[in-house]
Amino acid sequence: MPRIVYVPAGDADRQFATGLVPHGFELIEVNAGSAELHDAMPEADYLVGLGDRSMNDAFFARAKKLKLVQLLSAGYDKCDIEAARRAGIPICNNGGANSVAVAEHTLMLMLAVCRRLIWQHQNVAAGRWRGNNWQEKHVYELEGKTLGIIGLGTIGKKVARLAQAFDMNVIYFDVLRLNEAQEDAIGARFRLFDEVLAKSDIVSLHVPLLPNTRHMISTRELGLMQKHAYLINTCRGPVVDEAALVAALSDGTIAGAGLDVFDTEPPPADNPLFSLENAILTAHLAGPTWENRPKRFRNAFDNILRVHRGQSPNWVIPELQGL
Repeated sequence: MPRIVYVPAGDADRQFATGLVPHGFELIEVNAGSAELHDAMPEADYLVGLGDRSMNDAFFARAKKLKLVQLLSAGYDKCDIEAARRAGIPICNNGGANSVAVAEHTLMLMLAVCRRLIWQHQNVAAGRWRGNNWQEKHVYELEGKTLGIIGLGTIGKKVARLAQAFDMNVIYFDVLRLNEAQEDAIGARFRLFDEVLAKSDIVSLHVPLLPNTRHMISTRELGLMQKHAYLINTCRGPVVDEAALVAALSDGTIAGAGLDVFDTEPPPADNPLFSLENAILTAHLAGPTWENRPKRFRNAFDNILRVHRGQSPNWVIPELQGL
């Protein structure tokens, strides 16, 4: 009987994992970094869980039967990609299972920063119903604004579609450019990277964390943005140079930011972003929703079944395609 080693992300996920595991497969639940995980790997055919830096050459050397590492997350920056390549083991992400959640969260942050949601809440909670100077705070609508999307993968495309409901003008940059028909389908137009930064009222980031995307938004890039523009980041914190962003928010280089991710997670208590009125922050919770938990496991087990049938897996991360 083929064995699936499952590393749970939390108690709530267990019911979905056990309820959806394919017939004829044994599901072995072990904790990340545990002795049980170490002991289970020699007989593991498949591994389901989140990326783990302990999955190095020694890890793969023990897992001689392993055919697939199936992530429950979209991001894979904690995986040792080169160790997986040397072992010939594909790593697959979650197939966009959380793309709706992250896209909706992205629009929520856009609305929150443009409508000064936290400022409005604080006024009401403090009993200041009248006399709030909204003209000085520059409360904005989304309609007619230019949204610049950097990274037009599964999530970026969903953000582009949602933006159409607000009658936004959508431009994008991605190393994989769409053809004209594909652009028509989501209502977006390609621009060069610097053009997206310079022409957008809101810039939203949707790229994986790779060596060439780390700090891709820093002092130069923030300086290209308009002073009234907002930066939204729901992908990975280190994509943005956090110190440069704090400086840009403090000196008025840009108007504000909505961030779900940070350079260090959890961020330290003295993170200067906490004291900025023009930053709205959430705790890397764009992805997890009750609805997408079964989606993650459904995609994971479907991919395992594909490999078990002798087919190629879906959603292999770009760096390992062709294994």
